[in-house]
Amino acid sequence: MKTVFKKPHALTDTPFHFCPGCTHGIIHRLVAEVLDELGIEGDTIGVAPVGCAYNNYEYFNCDVQQAAHGRAPAVATGIKRVHPDKFVFTYQGDGDLAAIGTAEIVHAAARGERITTIFVNNAIYGMTSGQMAPTTLVGQVTTTSPSGRDAETQGYPINVCELLATLDGPAYIERVSSDNVKNINAAKRAIKKAFLVQKAGLGFSIVEVLSTCPTNWGLSPLESMKWLEDNMMPRYPLGVFKGKDLNPEVGR
Repeated sequence: MKTVFKKPHALTDTPFHFCPGCTHGIIHRLVAEVLDELGIEGDTIGVAPVGCAYNNYEYFNCDVQQAAHGRAPAVATGIKRVHPDKFVFTYQGDGDLAAIGTAEIVHAAARGERITTIFVNNAIYGMTSGQMAPTTLVGQVTTTSPSGRDAETQGYPINVCELLATLDGPAYIERVSSDNVKNINAAKRAIKKAFLVQKAGLGFSIVEVLSTCPTNWGLSPLESMKWLEDNMMPRYPLGVFKGKDLNPEVGR
């Protein structure tokens, strides 16, 4: 029988630890497929900070460096400057990147560091019992906003792509989703483009992937996909925020 679908080589055989319905596993696979297709697994170094994906060094066959909470862009900057010939990426959640790591991601982007960031936004702190995150929606119930996020006292969600798009350093910024086949295919194309931007030395690239957290949202996996579409996408619209016409194969 002909094999038509198999595990990417850039993924290890280690079973994922993610909760049922969490789309971190899908996003991991997309990154691995891109590494396979570009033939760069042996030339890639990932950076894993704190959060749901803190141990993705168990899942990727490339080298992965652990970083302190929020400091992945700083660690990635150091690695890329020491090894400019390597592909360096960070894989970060919204609590890590948009809270304790806000300054790190903003300044790495402002400097135009030639690294790639995969930013997973599930609008909640998934690893630490479901507290309110910087991306939590107004009215969304979490363990630290049991009556729903109140904009008057707790502020508004941070739109990371729109924020970073105001800077001159980033070459490519796109927001995608992991809620259906069409959007997953688009997410893979975006991740591949981000790595190609790095290959061409064009500057900083980031792909934000809207993701689900059924456990902390208190929904079934199927319900969480619908919740993402109905609630997250209006606040976090999909699209390219910088580099729409950029062809990384030929430069700017």
